[in-house]
Amino acid sequence: MITQRYPRSPKILLGGIAHLARFIDKIRLRHAGRIQDYNYITVGFDKYLLDFLQITGEALEQRVLQGGTDEELLAWVRAKARPFTEEELCQWNERILTGGPKDEAARRRFQNRLAEVAAKRGVPVESLPQASTWTEIIELDEGRM
Repeated sequence: MITQRYPRSPKILLGGIAHLARFIDKIRLRHAGRIQDYNYITVGFDKYLLDFLQITGEALEQRVLQGGTDEELLAWVRAKARPFTEEELCQWNERILTGGPKDEAARRRFQNRLAEVAAKRGVPVESLPQASTWTEIIELDEGRM
């Protein structure tokens, strides 16, 4: 039986940057044929991180696929990213790690994601651990919560 391997949690900070380790994993896993159904590069946290860093998805993907350790990839990101302050990084991390739905449409998407996770687990939504952030939805979906 093959167990699905998930990318690292968006909570894992690589070089102090939330979601970067996860994004690297998503690139590696996708190109190894291990994940296909994940939002990828142009949407969600991936897009927000690329916008924050001001790096193109294609450039990051190409660099990750060349290989290297997390530290080598982090050095590349730091060299290619726009300069940002510690305060900007803290704001980025806060946005990603604590952000939840902000409007009615987002609340509906959030509730739909909860329903999907509950269905995967074969339980009612009410029995899931309490989740109020997008990161917590990921943690629930991937079994870390």
